[in-house]
Amino acid sequence: MGAIYLIRHGQASFGAADYDKLSGTGVEQGSVVGAELLRRKIRFTEGRTGSMARQRATADLVLDWLGADAVAKEDPRWNEYDHVDIVARHGGGVPQQAGDPRGYQEVLDASLAAWVRAGETGPCAETWPAFAERVRSALADLVAVLRKGESAVVFTSGGVIGTLAGHLLGNPEMGLLQLNRVTVNGGITKLVSGRGGVTLVSFNEHAHFEGRAARLLTYR
Repeated sequence: MGAIYLIRHGQASFGAADYDKLSGTGVEQGSVVGAELLRRKIRFTEGRTGSMARQRATADLVLDWLGADAVAKEDPRWNEYDHVDIVARHGGGVPQQAGDPRGYQEVLDASLAAWVRAGETGPCAETWPAFAERVRSALADLVAVLRKGESAVVFTSGGVIGTLAGHLLGNPEMGLLQLNRVTVNGGITKLVSGRGGVTLVSFNEHAHFEGRAARLLTYR
């Protein structure tokens, strides 16, 4: 049985000119995740990361803890949905404002629901069905290269993780709209693959952000 650990990237720079850059908190979160994976003594035979800067930077921080042999191959299929395009097409193009993250989140939530409802005929460059299919294919290809007893680590985003978790529970739409909403930066989701297919065994683990590290717990 193989294991796949999906890591949500550290906190991005909400409201800044370059949202895709890790915030100072995001950098700290990446180091905490690296220490947590090192503590677990998991040997990863495969690593993947999306091509977004916040995903790649998180991968670099975590893998630095795991040693020189740990690498993550870049695969853009692990990238997050384009929230700017989705809000532009379904939410009136409301901009991110550093002083009102909650207001923007409400607009994004409504826009994502509209994106799902629009289906294949939606106006976005990437429709919801296309997004769901690309993340499923990324997971399937990773599972295919894992041998018995091997583990993989993936650095990706909340929408990807929520959608895949929902898919494995039989409802990818619920995963995007509800599970995605509660994913924490630096959270760990574990999947296992075996003869019966892929199973979700844990979602959004974040005990590594409790106690002294509680100040680093963020959702956006």
